[in-house]
Amino acid sequence: MVEPHVVTLRATRADDLDELFRLRQDHDAIRMAAFTPDDFADRAAFDARMARLLADPSKRLVTIRADGEIVGDAGRWTDPDDGPMITYWIDRAHWSRGIATRAMRLFLDTERRPLRARAAADNAGSLAVLRKLGFTVVGQDRGYAAARGVEIDEVVLELR
Repeated sequence: MVEPHVVTLRATRADDLDELFRLRQDHDAIRMAAFTPDDFADRAAFDARMARLLADPSKRLVTIRADGEIVGDAGRWTDPDDGPMITYWIDRAHWSRGIATRAMRLFLDTERRPLRARAAADNAGSLAVLRKLGFTVVGQDRGYAAARGVEIDEVVLELR
């Protein structure tokens, strides 16, 4: 696949939500991400969750675009145990094009350190992106992965 010419971020807007919801309906991507909401296919639940997140000034949500097309999103929040955490989602049709790495570099340019991220231990793609961004493994955990319906191993990473 060809790498996009321009990867940009913008604050997530209400008119992004239709496309962001659609991107989250890919069952292979959901399974790979593993740690998703139980109600990932429920549009009303998605809208309610996004409204809460967008209204909370302590959280940051951005929409990722590649050559003008919405291809995913990223966010930062504070976890009571782990502190500041980041997450991202890229449409599977755009995997392996460098978009996640480029977008997250832009995202991290304006974030304070330290930051943490978690990924399913078998999510090689996401772990590779996080390592390229400078995250290092600081722990392992086990958690319930709603997308798989079982507990799985996860990797805890940190960027200082």
